[in-house]
Amino acid sequence: MKTRLFILLFALGSLSMIGQTKLADKFFDRFGYIKASELYEEAVKDGDSSFHVLTRLGDCYYNNSKSEDALKWYSAAANKYQNLPPDYMFKYIQTLKSVGKYEEADVWTAKLIDISSDVSKVEDYDDSNMDMYRKLQEKDDSRIVDVESLPFNSPNSDFGAYVRGNQLIFASGRVKEDDKKNKLYSWNEEPFLDIYTLDVSDKDGVSEYGEPDLINGDDLNTEYHEATVAISKDGNTMYFTRDNMRGKKRLDYDRKGTSHLKIYKATLNDTVWNDIAELPFNGEKFSTGHPALSPDGKTLYFVSDRDGGLGSTDIYSVAINDDGTYGAVTNAGEKINTPGREMFPFISKDSTFYFSSDGHFNLGLLDIFKTDILKDSNAEATNLGEPYNSGYDDFAFFVTDKEQGYFSSNRPGGKGSDDIYSFYSYECQQKINGIARDKQTNDILAGVLVRLIDETGKVVKEYTTKEDGSYEFDVDCNKKYTVVGTKDDYKEDMKEVVTDSENGKVNKADLYLEPLVISDQIVINPIFFDFDKWDIRTDAQYELENIVDVLRAHPNMVIKIESHTDSRGSDKYNEKLSDRRAKSTRDYIISRGIDANRIESAIGYGEYKLLNECADGVKCTKEQHQVNRRSYFYILKD
Repeated sequence: MKTRLFILLFALGSLSMIGQTKLADKFFDRFGYIKASELYEEAVKDGDSSFHVLTRLGDCYYNNSKSEDALKWYSAAANKYQNLPPDYMFKYIQTLKSVGKYEEADVWTAKLIDISSDVSKVEDYDDSNMDMYRKLQEKDDSRIVDVESLPFNSPNSDFGAYVRGNQLIFASGRVKEDDKKNKLYSWNEEPFLDIYTLDVSDKDGVSEYGEPDLINGDDLNTEYHEATVAISKDGNTMYFTRDNMRGKKRLDYDRKGTSHLKIYKATLNDTVWNDIAELPFNGEKFSTGHPALSPDGKTLYFVSDRDGGLGSTDIYSVAINDDGTYGAVTNAGEKINTPGREMFPFISKDSTFYFSSDGHFNLGLLDIFKTDILKDSNAEATNLGEPYNSGYDDFAFFVTDKEQGYFSSNRPGGKGSDDIYSFYSYECQQKINGIARDKQTNDILAGVLVRLIDETGKVVKEYTTKEDGSYEFDVDCNKKYTVVGTKDDYKEDMKEVVTDSENGKVNKADLYLEPLVISDQIVINPIFFDFDKWDIRTDAQYELENIVDVLRAHPNMVIKIESHTDSRGSDKYNEKLSDRRAKSTRDYIISRGIDANRIESAIGYGEYKLLNECADGVKCTKEQHQVNRRSYFYILKD
């Protein structure tokens, strides 16, 4: 008998825990993380330490950015259940890092890599090249990139923009009006390249460009190629690419009849570039060109096809010593160089290394890549994708202080064979705003807590409405958000907003909160019982939590509960059934921490107070009978 009684009590306790968890799940699914965490913690106290409850508790706090609390429950889940799924392992790692437990985070990061590396490979490097192409062509929904072909481009080659101060320097094969010879380069039947400069100004946030003119330099531009410059930090030394020259007017060739490229430097005296000198690591049997400087100016990067490289052209570096000499030539390594062509290096102020390549996976011909290899020797190169890259040659990337810069391309739609394009990258932003109102009276509501929740369920922003009832959030484009408004004595209202790609768009989402306290009653949706039963179902518990909230908000409030049935069944039976339901309702409210003295009475009236004509013997629909099955919560004292 004792054993059977124990089993019965255990079963009843288990059902209670299940109900508690179901109710918590209902709040969690509606982003009610505070209430859900309270209910989940009660379930834990009652003995439910299931993976579901522990991780849901962690999620409640994680989504509200409460790392220490989240860590407590994720740790509990990790300790009890060793094999965490990757998504929970990731969140556990984030919370560990958030509280400074980096070594432990590294241990779990290693575990995550171990169990999900194959999955990541499939996601990042699909066996199908088409999938990889699609990834490079996908737009970043969070950013807008405006690309513009610049007005000073000519019908011939223009490329290699380099900005210093208000001067833009570039290479161009444009026809010079005062040069009647205009020698043509046999490679493309265009004039040989020269270095040009023009003024750049800003007018109301828009760049304006002056007329291009040959750079001011004694013998800097010749009858042959000069291109791609880099200027020292002090602005006094310019490195540039030039054809191998014999004297000032003749090309020099190797035994095969090839004239190779070399890097030269010039010194600025007043406003004139002169004192041109060849750099010592050039060669007569290979090309050296496309100079670029590190942010500190102490390392010079360049491109060469010299022997010993990994591909047809590789990127190299040399140290610039304090005495003006140069260190040993060093290959940039296989993280950058491939069996193909690597060209046009550029290093931004934050030490991001940009270059062009046709050896890494690309959209076609040269693509622009970036890597953090100067900060992390194991960093991989990343293709910038569209719109920076196309199926054509995309190269000579240059960024300025802002999220803008220049690159060159021979893609269709330009003015010449190569053109210079500007780009401006910025976040695509929209707004969500609205006014909170009383659903019954349409009155404006101040003091409404409005939460902005992203599609992962995380609360990202909060706002409390002022006297005008308004709220507003800045949000990202192409995202899904939920806006939830809550206020004491009101049911919450929830609106879903999906933003699109239109920058600056305003999305209206007015909130209408339904009052819980109307006249002398707390009014909630009908609570339902199973046929011939009086235990409180999960959906009824969810509604009764509104009663709990109102009583908590008003600690002196006293209520009474009335429960009614329809006319089906005998009068006496209905009276007993409704009375049991009223008392079950009372007991649930008390179980949620409300003092029993605050519920003066809980009485069932059976079918004695019908709201319609559906008395005994009257044929009525289910819906008509449902009107009579109701509960009232009268306020006796506040």
